[in-house]
Amino acid sequence: MTTTLIHHSNALPADWRDFVALTKPRVMSLVVFTGLCGLLAAPASIHPVLGFTAILCIALGAGAAAALNQWYEADIDALMKRTANRPLPAGRMERQSALHFGVGLGVFSVLLMGVATNWLAAGVLAVSILFYVLVYTVWLKRRTPQNIVIGGAAGAFPPMIGWAAATGDVTLMPVLLFGLIFLWTPPHFWALSLFVRSDYANAGVPMLPVVSGPKVTRQQIALYTLPMAACAVAPWPLGLAGVVYGIAASALSLAFILLTLPVFANRATEPAGMKPEKRLFAFSILYLFAIFGALVIDRWLLS
Repeated sequence: MTTTLIHHSNALPADWRDFVALTKPRVMSLVVFTGLCGLLAAPASIHPVLGFTAILCIALGAGAAAALNQWYEADIDALMKRTANRPLPAGRMERQSALHFGVGLGVFSVLLMGVATNWLAAGVLAVSILFYVLVYTVWLKRRTPQNIVIGGAAGAFPPMIGWAAATGDVTLMPVLLFGLIFLWTPPHFWALSLFVRSDYANAGVPMLPVVSGPKVTRQQIALYTLPMAACAVAPWPLGLAGVVYGIAASALSLAFILLTLPVFANRATEPAGMKPEKRLFAFSILYLFAIFGALVIDRWLLS
């Protein structure tokens, strides 16, 4: 199987849908949304064309990171049910094509961001791509159960990039937004990894549920949820956001905490008994969309 993955002597010609699949569009939607919200919530106006270009660059950068991730992980993707049909493990694309596509897309996104907005935003975008590919994918993913904790920083950059694109600087507010996503990533991803634990075990990936078991993972989910909630609410008392955001962040964070309680109390070890984890995972996606949406609404009401 590994030989087939590396050489793909019989690989079918890839079509445009395979290249789109390399960018992980569903994951990209959250990245783009948080980047857009960072740009819209910034205390500066940006020309709509330049704003669109900045968000396009964030999307292209995220797609580049995803493509390079799949290029590097083609072997373990083939061993997991939820990833086995991706273009590389399914034999629809040569690994070389994925590598060239990812590198080209990444370089183009950074250069376009720098020319269209400013080089601070371009620099942060470059750091986010390199962090996801080199730190998370290459260094951490196969070596430590803390992979998603440290590697989660890669997905926390978009609102900071959007903010920097609009303002040309990075202040406390985008740092708090970075911290929110950074702290949100472990409970979000560990909730998922609990009910796909066998996939990671079969692929030899040392995710926390595989290495330490469901009980420890559930404890860690609860542990990360509290500082995440504090970071989400913090802009309100700090005077960086208004009452609309404050109420929304408080209510959503309380709901998140309440949903972690049945997860913490659950003792199931098989996916069939992990309904609390599935509910938390589904809500965690809604949570981030709603928090960032509330931030933009709050900003517009204050302006």
